[in-house]
Amino acid sequence: MILKDLGESRFIDRVTRHIKLSNRIVKGAGDDAAVIKYTKDKYLLFTTDMLIQGKHFDKTAKAELVGKKSISCNVSDIAAMGGAPKFAVISIGMPGSLDIKYADNLYKGIRKTADKFKVDLVGGDTVSSENIVINIALIGEVEKENLVLRSGAKKYDAIFVTGHIGGSIKGKHLNFTPRLEEARFLVKNFKINSMIDISDGLLADLGHILEASNAGAVIYERAMPVSKSAADFNSAIKEGEDFELIFTLSEKDAGRLARIWPFKTRLSKIGRILNKPKGFCLVRKNGKQEKIKPTGFTHF
Repeated sequence: MILKDLGESRFIDRVTRHIKLSNRIVKGAGDDAAVIKYTKDKYLLFTTDMLIQGKHFDKTAKAELVGKKSISCNVSDIAAMGGAPKFAVISIGMPGSLDIKYADNLYKGIRKTADKFKVDLVGGDTVSSENIVINIALIGEVEKENLVLRSGAKKYDAIFVTGHIGGSIKGKHLNFTPRLEEARFLVKNFKINSMIDISDGLLADLGHILEASNAGAVIYERAMPVSKSAADFNSAIKEGEDFELIFTLSEKDAGRLARIWPFKTRLSKIGRILNKPKGFCLVRKNGKQEKIKPTGFTHF
């Protein structure tokens, strides 16, 4: 058997099931960030993301945007947990033949984004590699009462998504703003039961919430905020790297959220959580309901 046959999700399950965690860990693998005991009132959040030239960006991508994306991915993960980013280390592999201006601009993109989100860059590592590889590890923190996991979705919760989905390959995947401000507003003003950022695609990432919460869901095509950059609805719900937030909260709070939402960022109610036996369903614009699978981007 090769990795492609096993698949990304099953491989992660294979390597993590033998890991034993100490009682200092609230949540290990399986969410947007690890959750670690910290102070009386707060948890530490710990996440990491890797970008590889030829996979996450190509040689024509502007260096500053590559740098921006490399840390924005991590900030988006911290946002999805309800927290605030604090400290990052940067590890980069680059060929010796790389133009120094490109390297300078790459770090410029990282610095500017770190400054915007008040992240201290506290170290890292640099090595020689054939292609550019960037890995950033980010520590954040969250008030205990504001922590949000994927596993808390409840029956009849409303499902919301921020922004627009689909077509990110046309530019958004490099130049996006993590929904940190929106996430902090949500957790400070509402009981958010579950949340995740869209990196693998709306279907796949909502599927992660359903799996972790042992739940089903129904979503509506007519309610989906499809980007003008998307080819069509079917591709939009499967494409990755939108870096929007999917979250659930009680139907009781959904109306109040819609009334007091203070951001220009679009907010769309796209469905509701059901019991697991109901499965994962999509209601088309013509009213026809169909069972769907949480498919999206995978690395293998």
